[in-house]
Amino acid sequence: MTATARPDARPPAGPPAGPVTAVVGLLVLFEVVSGFLQAGIAPMLPGIGRELGVSDSALTWVVSVQLLGAAVCVPAFGRLGDLYGHRRMLRIALVSVAAGSVLVAAAPNFAVLLLGRALQGPLAALLPLEIALVGDRLPVETARRAIARLVGALTLGSLLGALGMGLADEALGDVRAALWVPAVLALVCVPVSFVAVPESARRGGGRVDWPGVSLLSLTMIALLAGVSGAERGGWLSAGTLGPLALGALLLAAWVAVELRSADPLVDLRAMAGRHVAPFYGTSFAFGIVYFGSQSPNATFLATDPAEGYGFGMSALSIALVTLPATVAAMLASTLLPRVAARTGYRRALVGSFALVAAGFVGFAAFHGTLWTLVAGLLLAGVGLGASLSAMPTVIVEASDPSRTGVAAALYNNVKTLGGAVAGGVFGSLLNGIGGQGGYVAVWLAGAAGALVAAGCAMIARRKETGATV
Repeated sequence: MTATARPDARPPAGPPAGPVTAVVGLLVLFEVVSGFLQAGIAPMLPGIGRELGVSDSALTWVVSVQLLGAAVCVPAFGRLGDLYGHRRMLRIALVSVAAGSVLVAAAPNFAVLLLGRALQGPLAALLPLEIALVGDRLPVETARRAIARLVGALTLGSLLGALGMGLADEALGDVRAALWVPAVLALVCVPVSFVAVPESARRGGGRVDWPGVSLLSLTMIALLAGVSGAERGGWLSAGTLGPLALGALLLAAWVAVELRSADPLVDLRAMAGRHVAPFYGTSFAFGIVYFGSQSPNATFLATDPAEGYGFGMSALSIALVTLPATVAAMLASTLLPRVAARTGYRRALVGSFALVAAGFVGFAAFHGTLWTLVAGLLLAGVGLGASLSAMPTVIVEASDPSRTGVAAALYNNVKTLGGAVAGGVFGSLLNGIGGQGGYVAVWLAGAAGALVAAGCAMIARRKETGATV
């Protein structure tokens, strides 16, 4: 059953579109900082390991714990935002992220650092909450441009994080001092969120489906744990099959609970139509391509040419080589609304994934010289940037207006799960095939994932009412 907006839940008329549009600048700041925190941790991992005496295998939990925190927080924050206000939940998320960032910087041991990373889980909830907020307060076309700016800001923040943290580590010569840079940025965002950000005008009816939240969170944790086990012990190991089987059982239980609930966390019946369900398939495939390609590309560039492939690059050199593609992705995400205004969002999305597939095929066929790799990165970067901008727009516009927060949150969770699956699959390909052939297999798998994403978007039907995609 789809929730309806409560008449008594609507606050007084909000500010005009002009002032609200100006507030998007503050949301852009939050996304820049979010991207900085998400991408900035990667170059710091070796230093963290040396500082705290942690092995390379244990360091993988620095990333995994944050993903697990996101799996728990994102659906809950999205639904709570729909019911009680997206601005309120945005502020709570920023407070949690700031507290976690301070713990990461000041952690006396590895356990405290992991606790800080868990508190950073709501990082993944920021963008869905912001998308729901602008979608609620702005006209459709203005909201589309605002979403593109937010996604572009996230991409810019990722670029600044990868470069900035590497430079900070070199300049300060102390990993702990460098970790205070993102902590300070996160702390600054908290008071800024109280300056001029308006609350969402519409509220969903009903109450929070806590059994649904709990089961979905546990499902995500089990599935992510199983995929993480595949990277360590293979897909047929007990550490992989056990959590995956548990995740499948929990998923089945969650579906049963949602179908019987009078006020479900996710209206599965509404999602079953072809105007929205295929886009979640696109989200999953998109996560495989978007998250799965980052680590293999970096390790290929860093491989010593004496192995017969690779370019022996340092972390800073890799960041500089990927800089043009990151800038191209940022520009593509910003310009996507103009292109989609002529072609429609669905066609733009299909074209974006076609570019990504072409870029990955280029990696597989022409990876022997640096300039061909840069060209492939540019092609894929344009496609990824455009699709990163288009995906949340089509998801939100195809969903019930009273559940935009949870729709955007579910999109983010499905994308995260796709990225986790990519980590296990791509890791297995690299370990199983080995050498240059393993990277070729990874790139071809990425191209296949992009084509699957395009195919899912192609079969989606237009929504019969409201804005079309």
